[in-house]
Amino acid sequence: MAITPPTVLTFAATDPSSGAGVQADIMALASIGCYPLSVITGVTVQDTVGVESVMPLDADWINDQARAILEDVSVNAFKLGLLGSVENVAVIAEIVADYPDVPLIIDPILASGRGDELSNEEMQAAMCELLFPQATLITPNSLEARRLAYYDEGDELKHSSLEECALRLLGMGSEYVMITGTHERSLDVVNSLYGVQNEIPGLIKDYHWERLPGSYHGSGCTLTSAITACLAHGLTMEEAVHEAQEFTWQTLRHAFRPGMGQFIPDRFFWARESDVQEKASELQH
Repeated sequence: MAITPPTVLTFAATDPSSGAGVQADIMALASIGCYPLSVITGVTVQDTVGVESVMPLDADWINDQARAILEDVSVNAFKLGLLGSVENVAVIAEIVADYPDVPLIIDPILASGRGDELSNEEMQAAMCELLFPQATLITPNSLEARRLAYYDEGDELKHSSLEECALRLLGMGSEYVMITGTHERSLDVVNSLYGVQNEIPGLIKDYHWERLPGSYHGSGCTLTSAITACLAHGLTMEEAVHEAQEFTWQTLRHAFRPGMGQFIPDRFFWARESDVQEKASELQH
């Protein structure tokens, strides 16, 4: 029998465009050599332009999907995306609490790339109070980090630095926090990993990446899934974060535009590069 690849269970909503959501997770996880398992948290109406509506699934359906697969398959890592409702956050928190040794990586999605709101204040509070204390890593972008760090303090978030936000998020219980900088007005994109070193919480490393032109649908899903896949393969957090960023940057460099909206990361860029090289070699001969 063949060796079973590392398994990752993702909790996410559907995306008909396959740019983001559970479809993006599955492609990224598979591309990095994992076997993706999925629990659907909701159904969206969206395209490459933006999200029109979200229909969360009932929490009982979330629980039944997850329990069925977890009783059958040993899972190497959990990845959370769009969860859909406070009830879903609560039931997922109960599920992952039963597997404390399995890494939990959370992409706390609050809005679409276009700015469509996907999480209300009650959901944000539930994530901070029920899920973040169990998290191995959370990966908010800079806008999400400011909102989540001060979810219970209103306008203070407008005046906080990203380092202050990261420290507050670490204080909620997550082992690591990675804040992505695509929304910041910087020449390059700076992603920052925070954690606790020598019992002192703070910055572990800044990662600088060339800012590519265009707007991308699903880059956050791709990055978080890639980190989860690397952790499932046994890499350390710093190794996983570095390798996943390299993978994600390449998916964006090879992105394509199938519709009238944003570009879609090519999670199988390496396969298509091989095809191009093979065809070029055939032509030369």
